[in-house]
Amino acid sequence: MRRERVFLRLVAVGALVCLTSLMALGQASRTWVSGVGDDANPCSRTAPCKTFAGAIGKTATGGEIDVLDPGGFGAVTINKSISIEADGLIAGVLIVGTNGIVINAGPTDVVVLRGLTMDGTLGLGLSGISFISGGSLFVEGCKINAFTTGISITPSSGQSRIFIDDTTVRNSQQDGILISPWGSASVTGTFDRLRLENNGAAGLEADASGTTQTQLTLENSTSTSNATGVLASGIRATVLLSTDTLVGNGNNTSTTFGGQIQTLP
Repeated sequence: MRRERVFLRLVAVGALVCLTSLMALGQASRTWVSGVGDDANPCSRTAPCKTFAGAIGKTATGGEIDVLDPGGFGAVTINKSISIEADGLIAGVLIVGTNGIVINAGPTDVVVLRGLTMDGTLGLGLSGISFISGGSLFVEGCKINAFTTGISITPSSGQSRIFIDDTTVRNSQQDGILISPWGSASVTGTFDRLRLENNGAAGLEADASGTTQTQLTLENSTSTSNATGVLASGIRATVLLSTDTLVGNGNNTSTTFGGQIQTLP
C-alpha cells in the first residue's frame, strides 16, 4: 500500500512537471498584437492578440511583443524581461483612472518599450509608465501625454538603471518625469533627446531622501513651459546637464534639500 502511495505521488509530480513544461513551450519568443486581433488567439503573426495584456502571458521571458498594425492596445503590467515594440506604427495606450504600463519585475530583468503613444485622457490617468521594480528600463521613441505624472520611477530596493531616448512627455498635471526611489533603492539614469513640455510641476524631477540615491544625466534635451525645467531634491539627488535647452519655464532649474544640478563642459 505504501509503495502504491509513493508511486501515485511520483506520477502526480511527473504530471505537474510535464504540465509546466507544456505551458512554457506554449509561450513564444515573439508575439503580435493587432487592432483587429483577439486575445483568444495564440498571438502569432497570422492570429494576433488584441491587447498587450493578452499577449504578455503568451510571450516567453526575454521575448518580444510586436505591433502588427495601428490600434489601441490597453494597459499592461510587466513582471519579467520583455520588449514591446511598435516601430513606425501608432500603438496607443489610452488610460482613465489607472496607470498605463506598470513594470513590477525582478532585480535583473530588462524591459524595453519602443514607439508607444500613451494618453492619460486630460490627466485622468495616473502615470503613463510606472516603474516599481526591475533591473533596467529602456524607453525609446515614445510619446506620453496628459497623465498625472508622465513617467514615474519609484523602486523601493535594489539598483535600477533607466534609459530614456527620443521621447516626448507633455501636459502632465504634475511632473513630466519623476525619479523618486525610496527604502534602500538607488537609481541611475541617462536621458537623451527628450522633450519635456507644459508639465504642471517639473519637466524632470530627481528626488532622493533618506538612504536612497538618484543620479541622472540629461543630454541633448529640451525642457520648456513647465513650472520648473529640472528639479533636484535631496542631498543624494544629482542631475548632470549636457547640451540641453531649458527655456520658458517658471524656473529653468531648482534645487531643494541639498540637491545638485551641474552643467557638464
